[in-house]
Amino acid sequence: MAASTQQGSLVPVPAVGPRPAVARDEDVPELPADRFADRELSWLAFNERVLEMAEDPQMHLLERARFLAIFANNLDEFFMVRVAGLKRRMATGLAVTAASGLEPREVLEAISRRAHELTTRHAAVFTDAVRPALAGAGITIVRWDELAPEEQVRLHGFFRDRVFPVLTPLAVDPAHPFPYISGLSLNLAVVVRNPTTDKEHFARVKVPPLLPRFVEVEPTAEEVEADGPRRARFVALEDVIAVHLDQLFPGMEIVQQHTFRVTRNEDLEVEEDDAENLLQALEKELLRRRFGPPVRLEVASDIDPRIRELLVRELGVSEAEVYELPEPLDLRGLFGIADIDRPELKYPKYVARTHRDLTDGAETAKPRDVFAAIRTHDVLLHHPYDSFSTSVQAFLAQAAADPKVLAIKQTLYRTSGDSPIVDALIDAAEAGKQVLALVEIKARFDEQANITWARKLEQAGVHVVYGLVGLKTHAKLSLVVRQEAGGLRRYCHVGTGNYNPKTARLYEDMGLLTADPKVGEDLTRLFNQLSGYAPKTTYKRLLVAPRSLRTGLIDRVEREIDNHLQGRPARVRIKVNSIVDEALIDSLYRASQAGVDVDVVVRGICALRPGVPGLSERIRVRSVLGRFLEHSRIFWFANGGDPVAMIGSADMMHRNLDRRVEAVVRLGDARHVREIEAFLDLCMDPGTASWHLGPDGEWARHALDAEGEPLRDLQEHIIATRPGRRPTTRRR
Repeated sequence: MAASTQQGSLVPVPAVGPRPAVARDEDVPELPADRFADRELSWLAFNERVLEMAEDPQMHLLERARFLAIFANNLDEFFMVRVAGLKRRMATGLAVTAASGLEPREVLEAISRRAHELTTRHAAVFTDAVRPALAGAGITIVRWDELAPEEQVRLHGFFRDRVFPVLTPLAVDPAHPFPYISGLSLNLAVVVRNPTTDKEHFARVKVPPLLPRFVEVEPTAEEVEADGPRRARFVALEDVIAVHLDQLFPGMEIVQQHTFRVTRNEDLEVEEDDAENLLQALEKELLRRRFGPPVRLEVASDIDPRIRELLVRELGVSEAEVYELPEPLDLRGLFGIADIDRPELKYPKYVARTHRDLTDGAETAKPRDVFAAIRTHDVLLHHPYDSFSTSVQAFLAQAAADPKVLAIKQTLYRTSGDSPIVDALIDAAEAGKQVLALVEIKARFDEQANITWARKLEQAGVHVVYGLVGLKTHAKLSLVVRQEAGGLRRYCHVGTGNYNPKTARLYEDMGLLTADPKVGEDLTRLFNQLSGYAPKTTYKRLLVAPRSLRTGLIDRVEREIDNHLQGRPARVRIKVNSIVDEALIDSLYRASQAGVDVDVVVRGICALRPGVPGLSERIRVRSVLGRFLEHSRIFWFANGGDPVAMIGSADMMHRNLDRRVEAVVRLGDARHVREIEAFLDLCMDPGTASWHLGPDGEWARHALDAEGEPLRDLQEHIIATRPGRRPTTRRR
């Protein structure tokens, strides 16, 4: 296996435009210049698929509300990072033509057009479909004047006790300049009149972000005692504040008030020349984040033109950056409504089971000794269907408590401060074990929390390192060294998802538990490289970015071309969150041109254009969305009849392949290779509900069969057919 031994130091590799494809011979046709879709517009197409889940009348009602909230949250992050980054590069003259051939200004204009279309559609889905459907189910979102007098009385008390003390009205006049509007905050633009002078003044009131976005109106005693499903009534927090504005501006007349919201550049720029000061530099940049320039202004559609003009002028946004939408703004608040206790309006509750290889085989078996199980054979985990707490979490907890364990080495990218995994590492260090935690504190939007628990680990005696300068450590790795009768044995976990018990219940991911000496040797070398100096490192079962992952995967694709040309089984199958890397995409185009079938399952961005005559006729692209976030990264190759499967942390993005430490492990058990193959079969099956990407870059949803019956829901099917569960064909 030519690609099985990789060598080279982990140093940043600059990504400069499209990379050249691996040429086969002089007869290979030139690849067309327009072969890449634009990554930013592809991301918006992904969020449109999220919106289509909310539009689906067959979807559970509260899940429709949740998908509306997910859409809003996704779009916020897109503007904060992608749009803000593009504008920053344009302002500094660093923006270059995209691989799609679009100039930076063309990309920004296309984003604006598409984002306006989608946000208008998003608001309409809520106003015209989901909100009325919720009301029909007894869950109403009402305006203040729709409340009964006794309900208004209760909310007067709520405002007095919980809202009024935290409000800070800010006036705008010659003595008070226009206030700073923090990113993503919801605000009331208020016009007041002095009854003595008849002069009008502008003021801003910030809606407190730590209070419920939609305030539940407490039911009466009669409603509590009533039979039937629990009914719930909500009113937007800004409506409650608006009714009480006279208490914020006593002696003034309230002329008008309108809601608005600003999105700012919140991407981080941290200089890493001095790794020892990385924590301090990051903390300083987090303070600056709040003051980034605005990139979007959302205003209520009924806003007074004079107020709109004032906001545009004072915030320095262009007309193209203004989004007029019906109230309520900021539908992220629907997360709270989606969480109310109405199980009949949600996906059926699912409790993950302990993986069969980690029990004694009995239906109600408790988790057994994880080390004993791993010594028997490798364990391939599929979360959240397989319990994270009784597998990965139990693995680290047992390692911390086991007196025979001498050392634990662990990467941490995103986790919670109260994580049992962090607690296990602290327990291990306090028990005298050698514990190394490689913490990536620059995980976007988790930086402050990561700093907090990184210091907590240090205080407990854990050796905390922050990886290599210029590279994020995104690999998902655990290494446990245990003293046994025959000598030291290394136990390993390599995963596709973060060591976060909370997201492990919501994200679809895979992980390998193994005691294979080759994997143990690989992880030992990789951890040594990350914590010390080891520039000449080789790996046996790992592909590691930034030095060898791209070339290793392209080499695998090239082998499939050779296999096909020599009449042996050849096929490429990839499942990732995003695929943008031009060199890898070009290798897939070459494979298609040579006659190799290529299947790609992608949740998010896809710059590849399938089904283009002469270029990608043998490439199929599918996307699957559901109750869990599809997050696993899988690579499968027919390999001439002896299939190879790999799993790991890397998406096919420039940042993953060039600016991050990523690790992909080759599975060593034929059972697991077949399991991966069956899973990918299911993803690509015509009977599975999914989106199909066309050569024109448009995604088409396939949710119903020819008779109008729902197609198989991939995730619900896996839940129903896991060991110990009864299969079902029911979609919802």
